[in-house]
Amino acid sequence: MCFEIKKKCNDTMARRGVLKTAHGEVNTPIFMPVGTRGTVKAMTPLEMEDLGAEIILGNTYHLFLKPGLDIIRKAGGLHKFSNWHGPILTDSGGFQVFSLASLRKMKHDGVEFASHIDGSKFFLGPKESMEIQRVLNSDIVMAFDECTPYPCEYEDAKKSLEITQRWETQSRNEPLNEGQLRFGIVQGSTYEDLRRKSAKDLVDLDFDGYAIGGLSVGEPEEEMLKTLDWVVPELPEDKPHYLMGVGTPRQLVEAVARGVDMFDCVMPTRLARHGTAFIKDGETLPVKAGRYKEDFSPVDPGCECYCCKNFTRAYIRHLLNVGEITGIRLLSMHNLHYFINLMKDVRESIENGTFSELRKRFN
Repeated sequence: MCFEIKKKCNDTMARRGVLKTAHGEVNTPIFMPVGTRGTVKAMTPLEMEDLGAEIILGNTYHLFLKPGLDIIRKAGGLHKFSNWHGPILTDSGGFQVFSLASLRKMKHDGVEFASHIDGSKFFLGPKESMEIQRVLNSDIVMAFDECTPYPCEYEDAKKSLEITQRWETQSRNEPLNEGQLRFGIVQGSTYEDLRRKSAKDLVDLDFDGYAIGGLSVGEPEEEMLKTLDWVVPELPEDKPHYLMGVGTPRQLVEAVARGVDMFDCVMPTRLARHGTAFIKDGETLPVKAGRYKEDFSPVDPGCECYCCKNFTRAYIRHLLNVGEITGIRLLSMHNLHYFINLMKDVRESIENGTFSELRKRFN
């Protein structure tokens, strides 16, 4: 088995586990920083290691366009090309089917895209997505799916799910490298019957893990959590559960309480680029605001990251306001440290029986 549950919470569905991959073990619940184009924005692999990151993400669509498969193949795969030695999970490109809707043309066996870079035409379907991820040689490969928008009419969601199930079935049967794990993705918008059907059909295909996609696309938080309440009980307990593209610290904690093990989100680095820091209990601090012009305290006085141990709010604000990239880098370090260590605290709380107390801090 690639996934082992070490400890369960007595009064929630939270669990502490270990996911075994070709490039090492991943402790769950885990937050996975997003490295869309082969790097976590503004960060080096060594800095990610120092922050305690255990696994990062790459994106099939973007890496296929640039630098292209030939270069990554010649480099020996994404690990060698990027000099990241830990596990990597690659998205399938399915989210781009949703996010680049104006540049796509749906086909029976995939999607015809016009590149957002230069307009050149290319085709991406289950076969192509699996082939790209095989060349990338990521540790965890995601099935090719279609992500629905919010809101989405029932008939549209049903039609999309039929496409997704066909594509995921083909994704399950395409060859991969030895040691690569393959995850299916539950879709169905915010409709209970579609979500449950999607989960049950994917379980029959016997993937190595199961993701919940199509959330954090504009729906209210209560809809997201309600969807998890429907889906997670349908998934095998002995397989990892992955909530894609989520989210705020509170959403992570609430999803853990519902039995989710893995998370990714661009929020830590994206908000850093806009001058926002995460601080205690999931609150945010707008460091660029004028009121911090002469504030010589750390971004978060209780934080042990490099940024907070060495620099002040006033200095970070100065860097951001004069366009110095060091400000973005320092704030990215801080936010990533916050998310990575939040999951470390969550794991420890499950181990020592205090998860419910931790959860209350975020409500």
